Amino acid sequence: MTTMTEEREIITEEERGIITEILEHAEKGTTHMLPEVMSNPVSKYTDPAQLDAEVQTLFRNFPIVVAHCSELPEPGDFVTVDHLGPPILVTRNHDGQVRAFYNVCRHRGARVESKPCGKARTFSCPYHSWTYDLNGKLRGIPQQEGFAGVDKSKHGLVELPAEERFGMIWVVPSPQEQAVDFDAWFAPMQTQLDSLGLDTHVIYKKWTLDRNMSWRLALEGFQESYHFCHAHRDTACAGYLDNQSVHLDFGPHVRHAVPLPKVQELRDADPADWTYRPYFMTQNYLFPANFFQVMTDHVYIHTIIPTGPGTCIFNCMLMIPEAPATEKAERYWAKNYSLIRTVFEEDFVIGEDIQKNFATGANENFLFGTFECGLQFGQQAIDAALRGELKVPVKAA
Repeated sequence: MTTMTEEREIITEEERGIITEILEHAEKGTTHMLPEVMSNPVSKYTDPAQLDAEVQTLFRNFPIVVAHCSELPEPGDFVTVDHLGPPILVTRNHDGQVRAFYNVCRHRGARVESKPCGKARTFSCPYHSWTYDLNGKLRGIPQQEGFAGVDKSKHGLVELPAEERFGMIWVVPSPQEQAVDFDAWFAPMQTQLDSLGLDTHVIYKKWTLDRNMSWRLALEGFQESYHFCHAHRDTACAGYLDNQSVHLDFGPHVRHAVPLPKVQELRDADPADWTYRPYFMTQNYLFPANFFQVMTDHVYIHTIIPTGPGTCIFNCMLMIPEAPATEKAERYWAKNYSLIRTVFEEDFVIGEDIQKNFATGANENFLFGTFECGLQFGQQAIDAALRGELKVPVKAA
């Protein structure tokens, strides 16, 4: 009988193709390249109207990671989310389903839950105690005779599309006219991300950083490996082949495979014995601002959310297979956490410097090189969404 661990080590044809391409690049000294350099106007990073369009389209109508399933393990467990703009309440109902709502009372607009997380049977507005159940239904109105004729069934909390997938809780931060087809949205990444078994992982660390840089600058630091041996000369550079990556464009999602030097061991191995994960860091971009950064034995989940024309929030979770049971294990994960904080900071310092330099007007356009594939794919997806050509899929009526 095949165990779950063995199932997760099975290599897919997609991964065989990545290994084959990487070995060819390593042998020839080449890398994955697109036909042309892309010119990207700097105004996309600085124009307040551009940012407003991005917020209203990208960050209101597409799925965003808000929590790990372990943060809502039982019915009644809840988290509140404020960094996406509208206040959001996410809970697990008595059927075990994740539900999400605007954290806004339907009477006079107060929050119905002020705590960041907890457990509740109902949610009650602090202003006049209108009370809602775990499915968002309005259950109680004090002195209801003063609201004669009000249909409680029409005044439940405003529901938002929510989904539990790959061990994560996803929310579309605004109501949608039709049911979102999450299966279709996640389909290109489904096999790979399911194989990680993140539903059984634990959060080792979870942190949030406010940064003085455009959300786009923070995003772009994860979309190419050209910078690794420059920005991360003394940290991450030695861990990977220099600028030899494979990008798979699933429009709008992207799988970015960054090989470790030891991948060349596979050149002399029987392809039937190949495995993928021990030889790669895989940066999985799920549009518009979610990343599953898969390391050889752990995973970082991060989201990048704009908060202003030159500011953003970076949220990250370090997911590990099991809680450290020994001092040795604790030291190992603490070392990984310290390293990634250092590497991320190297990116953010440069990004904040770029943000300051916008004021000079030195650049009218940024250039995305032919091997900066992820930057080009990501920008094309953003542009398509802003033109209305890319929308989250909906279920057939």
